[in-house]
Amino acid sequence: MYDRSRIFPVLLTVCFGAALVAANPVIFTGYKDQKPGLVHKISVSDLPEPFATKSVDNGPDLVARPKDAWPQAPAGFKVELFAENLHNPRLLRTAPNGDVFVVESAPGDIKVFRGVDAGGRAQQSQVFAKGFTQPFGLAFYPSGPNPEWIYVGNTDSVVRIPYRNGDLKARGPAQKLTDLPGGGHLRGGGHWTRDITFSAYDKKMYVSVGSHSNDDDADTHQAEFHRADVLEFNPDGTGLKVFAWGIRNCVGIATQPKTGDIWCSVNERDDLGDNLVPDYITHVTPGGFYGWPWWYMGGHQDPRQKGKHPELQNKVITPDVLLQPHNASLQMTFYDGTQFPQEYQGDIFASEHGSWNRAPRTGYEVIRVPLHGQGKATGEYEDFLTGFVTADGNVWGRPVGVTVAKDGSLLVTDDGSNSIWRVSYQGK
Repeated sequence: MYDRSRIFPVLLTVCFGAALVAANPVIFTGYKDQKPGLVHKISVSDLPEPFATKSVDNGPDLVARPKDAWPQAPAGFKVELFAENLHNPRLLRTAPNGDVFVVESAPGDIKVFRGVDAGGRAQQSQVFAKGFTQPFGLAFYPSGPNPEWIYVGNTDSVVRIPYRNGDLKARGPAQKLTDLPGGGHLRGGGHWTRDITFSAYDKKMYVSVGSHSNDDDADTHQAEFHRADVLEFNPDGTGLKVFAWGIRNCVGIATQPKTGDIWCSVNERDDLGDNLVPDYITHVTPGGFYGWPWWYMGGHQDPRQKGKHPELQNKVITPDVLLQPHNASLQMTFYDGTQFPQEYQGDIFASEHGSWNRAPRTGYEVIRVPLHGQGKATGEYEDFLTGFVTADGNVWGRPVGVTVAKDGSLLVTDDGSNSIWRVSYQGK
């Protein structure tokens, strides 16, 4: 479980007083270990055997935000309350003109926010459109400064709404483009979120569809057809293909501006113990197989699928960045603003909704994945926005969506306190 090479720099610091900065020496951590700026790195060699610990049901009982509780960011950053009293705010995206669109999944609404006042709050908000079916994903099409449509990922379909910059109300009804494998938690059908992104130059549309189950054999369960996949379509909804498969639940999907790669923020499987299987963030290889349900993390067999598909073992792709198991990694975005320091340019920010299948609670934060200005990850990530769990373990906030505002600040939805938080850089 421990990598001595990660502990050794800490020992040097203690013994010799060397001014060294080391990653967290404890590989598998919980909310008590979180600290803005703290670096983590999990490797495949760190993974325990299945069932090394008992699988637990340790979901959070949400409490109201205590008066003294507030999200914490690294030094130089300021956290403000952008909006509150929302109804299940989930994914959010920034329009080219700077308006911020937020999906309220439970009621099936999309809201739009405009402007920010001196206190960091939205100056204007209203319902943009209603009547969707557990919506989650949003995408503007075509990319660039003048989109003509907003695409919406319902749990069972992709639809689009006619749109022009500055619209605060939908200018026409939603047009259905394609059906998707439907159902979700509210209907007893497994993962329900469907996110959307477009390829470079807008030639293809990619839609993430999570599995129907935790670990059902996809060969024998028809409900898993075209699930645990990233699906590819033409922008009009035709031309369905499987772009990548064996990705249990790519909740957040995004296109990397520098390389054009498709990236996923993934919820992996449960019930194998506290420290299996890590959630992950990764670029997605076209045609790539990521293991679910038979294998995980570079060819480890799920014991519940013993003996099945040995021919696939050497084809399992190891993801770029392994996260704390059961983190529930949701939306991700690439930082393309200019307000944060230069070293943040192009990095990934991702919301970690928080665990239920782990004895030490984990997640309940926003993380940063450095891409080192090259569009490539090297496996490490760091805590960026923490503090959504009280010292005694009560959960009051659960990050879901993350987007870069037009002014370069970061906006984060929180469906625990039904709020949106704004993180801005104030300087040293």
